[in-house]
Amino acid sequence: MEINESLIRDVVREVMEKLDKEDASQGGMHGVFGTMEEAIKASKEAQKVIRDMTLDQREKIISNIRKATRENAETIARMGVEETGMGNVGDKILKHRLVADKVPGTEDITTEAVSGDRGLTLVEMGPFGVIGAITPVTNPSETVLCNTMGMIAGGNSVVFNPHPNAVKTTIYTIDMVNKCSLEAGGPDNIACTVEKPTLETSGIMMKAPEIQLLVATGGPGVVTAALSSGKRAIGAGAGNPPALVDETADVAKAAKDIVNGCTFDNNLPCIAEKEIVCVDSVADELMHHMITEQNCYLASREVQDRLSSTVMDEKGRLNRKCVGRDARTLLSMVGVDAPSNIRCIVFEGEKEHPLITTELMMPILGLVRVKDFDEGLETAVWLEHGNRHSAHIHSKNVDHITRYARAIDTAIIVKNGPSYAALGFGGESICTFSIASRTGEGLTSAKTFTKKRRCVMQDYLCIR
Repeated sequence: MEINESLIRDVVREVMEKLDKEDASQGGMHGVFGTMEEAIKASKEAQKVIRDMTLDQREKIISNIRKATRENAETIARMGVEETGMGNVGDKILKHRLVADKVPGTEDITTEAVSGDRGLTLVEMGPFGVIGAITPVTNPSETVLCNTMGMIAGGNSVVFNPHPNAVKTTIYTIDMVNKCSLEAGGPDNIACTVEKPTLETSGIMMKAPEIQLLVATGGPGVVTAALSSGKRAIGAGAGNPPALVDETADVAKAAKDIVNGCTFDNNLPCIAEKEIVCVDSVADELMHHMITEQNCYLASREVQDRLSSTVMDEKGRLNRKCVGRDARTLLSMVGVDAPSNIRCIVFEGEKEHPLITTELMMPILGLVRVKDFDEGLETAVWLEHGNRHSAHIHSKNVDHITRYARAIDTAIIVKNGPSYAALGFGGESICTFSIASRTGEGLTSAKTFTKKRRCVMQDYLCIR
């Protein structure tokens, strides 16, 4: 049978209809429960098994999840776009493959050993137990997959409270990872969730005594709630990453990298370029390359104003119908019939412009012109808003790169490349979709979800 786009669409529709009709807890969906209390109880039982598994046994489960993720990348990608209306299928397929290939597994779990005249001390990485995780609408399946792999590598199980607007995609992914565990000889319910996630189910999860660690990936509201819970929490929150271009940059390459990074999955990743700060001497050249070579649409002041009133309200709150949409769709919303090749909307404005100072998660790039690097550095730091999330620079001046990295102090800084290089796509890095800038862990992985345990043997086992 020939597999084509029409067939894939039919498969996705069939899966979505099945999820609509089935009562998840009665319909055979693994890890899905009617109440949060039931999900936590099941997860606790699964963790008792995971805790006693060898690293090799855990790695077999993770390898199965990697395989299933590669095989189902297109189906899950299409499901996510169809349910949320955000992003694009092609880039989501790449993101799922990236998760399968570059999220660390048990190799991230290591032991430190110190020996001396008074014996041997081991420092090992042990599980927290049952982890409570909140996932975003922007990367629902990707976050579930990378979190689950890292958490079970560390000997934990996980209960997810997903975004309500991505619940079908999340349930499908959780069902898949549990089947992978069972096929590899592991327990069911290594990842659990509820049929209908709400703020109430999130609150139950955060307060439950069985939950030893919270991992919140999303906007400032959910991250603040997790950090205010009284429990240990990892906060992977928002950013507004600036891309600084100085006079020494390869301007044509900078234009290509910035547009490629900004438009990847329609700007949904929090690491993506959200605005440009450019030194005056190369600003016109940069804009020229973006428009003539990178298929960008130059928005007039009138179009900028219409975009501002369309993509956000008067209080600066984003219009959810615009988040993760492509440039042509956004332009059509304000009455502009753009050519089919348009990838990104660009314009020049002051740093206070609402389309520049706000993290939009849309392929809209405002350029702020500055007289020199020093002003650019100050402007970029201001625009990042102290989120300490991500920032980017295009420069051949090592002093500029060093000063920028120190001043902006973000969890991620990409030098002379597109933002997605930070996730291992064309760069040397691990992959994760929970980047804990607010609480300092940075790119989370298996070791992030463990606690250090010290084992001391006095006077023995040092044999030197």
